[in-house]
Amino acid sequence: MKKVLTLPLILVLAALAFLLAMSNGTEIQLDPEVTVVGIETPVKLRLLNTHGVYRVAAFLEQEGRRHKVFESQEPRNSFLFLRETRPPKVLQFMVGTKQAPELKEGSAKLIISAQSNDLRGKTDERVFDVNVVTKPPVLSVDNLQHYINQGGSELVTFKVSGHWTEAGVRVGKYTFRSFPLGSDKNERFSLFAFPWDVPADTVPVVYAKNSGTEVTSRFWYKVFPKKFRSRELVLDDSFLQKVVNQIDPNGSGDLLQRFLKINGEMRHQNNRKLSDLRLKTEERFLWNGPFLQLANSKVESQFADTRTYVYQGKKVDQQTHLGFDLSVTQNVDVAAANDGKVILAENLGIYGNCVVLDHGYGLQSIYAHLSQINVKPGDMVKKLQTIGKSGSTGLAGGDHLHFSMQVDGVQVNPVEWWDGHWIQDRILSKLPKQ
Repeated sequence: MKKVLTLPLILVLAALAFLLAMSNGTEIQLDPEVTVVGIETPVKLRLLNTHGVYRVAAFLEQEGRRHKVFESQEPRNSFLFLRETRPPKVLQFMVGTKQAPELKEGSAKLIISAQSNDLRGKTDERVFDVNVVTKPPVLSVDNLQHYINQGGSELVTFKVSGHWTEAGVRVGKYTFRSFPLGSDKNERFSLFAFPWDVPADTVPVVYAKNSGTEVTSRFWYKVFPKKFRSRELVLDDSFLQKVVNQIDPNGSGDLLQRFLKINGEMRHQNNRKLSDLRLKTEERFLWNGPFLQLANSKVESQFADTRTYVYQGKKVDQQTHLGFDLSVTQNVDVAAANDGKVILAENLGIYGNCVVLDHGYGLQSIYAHLSQINVKPGDMVKKLQTIGKSGSTGLAGGDHLHFSMQVDGVQVNPVEWWDGHWIQDRILSKLPKQ
């Protein structure tokens, strides 16, 4: 007798066929691409599968031997995958000789395997050619003299040999990038700062990294400690009303507490935004000659002044002022201190209307509390070109220009950059002639 499929069985088979047809594969991406593997190399894996990924594994394969270096697994979801669409899955992990000690210097393959979290459970695999590097880079630093002011700037040149992924200068908790001296990317220079808040006995070093290995090298230097000023600022209600309501017009609550939040949290956020502008620097010199102080200006506050805020006879806050306050008359024209490119021209919290110029290789100048801005991001400006007018926007009690400079995101004393002899001796003399 011929067997006849019953309707329920037909429906079940049809449903299974439908589920199998709806099953899909996984798109595997590395962001960024990995070409070199060291002791511990970070891998950022992006997996695209609308049904989700059940199991992920990573292997390093060399000379026919495969070494598992990572695995991740989620609960099985064979029949429920149609209920929702899964977003891309991002995984971060380390691969290298720490995870696979048998690896040797030379070529290898990084293999990523991903199994779909649906009925079929299709496994996709992608292979990336990599080079295993176990030897650290080698540094050769200049033998020049480096006289450094605490809170100031300096420049060192060096050469990196072997494979490396990052090189620059470290001063305490701060790191400063390096840039090519010429066509050879291994010959480098780093314009760096000795930050105002780093102890004077901190040893600056040149460093180079390659996939989990770091080497450092010292160079000849002498640090001149600086004693920064301390000032007491008395707050009154009229000042609080002015600045708090200008910066936070929609806020409510106790006026002093709002001020303290602005002076602390907002100051930190604003300084972070300024620091992040280092990533917008040009890899070329845009400036020429000494930077210029605002003409005929009186210095009201100096770099790294410690300010103690007093309200109704009590100390309520303490902050560090990272710049020079320069005053002339109300709404005086503010000129660019040197040639550069506008990378910020907007209201910036405690700084009010603010302009930042990039001068290349991480060197930038900051102009704050402006009553008027005459430039826009992307504009190329010349030294002495008017970029705005002084004012009292932001956290300012009266009309003045707040001027500061930063090296790779760390604010420094601008006095050095106003001095042509210092620029020649400490910066230009160490670089090839342009």
